[in-house]
Amino acid sequence: VQLVESGGGLVQPGGSLRLSCAASGRTFSYYAMAWFRQAPGMEREFVASISRGGGNTYYADSVQGRFTISRDNAKNTVYLQMNGVKPEDTGVYYCAARGPFTMPTMSAKDYAYWGQGTQVTVSS
Repeated sequence: VQLVESGGGLVQPGGSLRLSCAASGRTFSYYAMAWFRQAPGMEREFVASISRGGGNTYYADSVQGRFTISRDNAKNTVYLQMNGVKPEDTGVYYCAARGPFTMPTMSAKDYAYWGQGTQVTVSS
């Protein structure tokens, strides 16, 4: 499956941004999806994940209550709505897909397919 992220950019603290990840190549609804991010000099970290049907979502403590992951299987797209952003949310955001018919997890090692990333910068 191929993944292409979009929607990144510069946003002021407290603002909002919505990231999109368009999938192609395989049946999108077969795949659990996730968002990870990586700040300069830091390891890639889990942000949020969602089950194949969208009924189960999981979040890192640092974004719980501010970010929302969702998916539209008819459009082969997963989203990350980011509200109340903070400077520490700055980084490259990656979309990832896990193997077919699996559950979402929080470990990057479990995801076989990755997008190229989209830069999010939170600054005044």
